[in-house]
Amino acid sequence: MSKSGDTAKVRLVLVDGGSYHREEIEIPAASADGYDRLIDCLREDADVLKRVHIDEDRLAAAYRIDA
Repeated sequence: MSKSGDTAKVRLVLVDGGSYHREEIEIPAASADGYDRLIDCLREDADVLKRVHIDEDRLAAAYRIDA
């Protein structure tokens, strides 16, 4: 978890025209902990959806970097 303890850092790997790039986001830790799969949290959790928009067509990978 982040220093504040209430958010989780997540690294997204996105594909754009054959190029890969990374983005780091923070989501509520309680949201991330409430799902078995991080991808489900990113797609379904209301608190996460309020904070970030993720282009699922470009998403290649997502993983926690604070766990």
